[in-house]
Amino acid sequence: MARNKAVVPEARAALNSFKLEIANELGLANYDTIDKGNLTSRQNGYVGGYMTKRLVEMAERQMSGGTK
Repeated sequence: MARNKAVVPEARAALNSFKLEIANELGLANYDTIDKGNLTSRQNGYVGGYMTKRLVEMAERQMSGGTK
């Protein structure tokens, strides 16, 4: 698997942990050991989509002083 070099190295572990948390919330247990090729495009897309949604929400809260 190719790794995105744009990710700050110090954030890589946190993002991987976050990805597993999101996958678990979506009902994809053991996402780190699942063969992603056996999942549908929709299932794989949900993980990335929900990660993006939550990261944007976190940034919005931070930018608004945490009151949202």
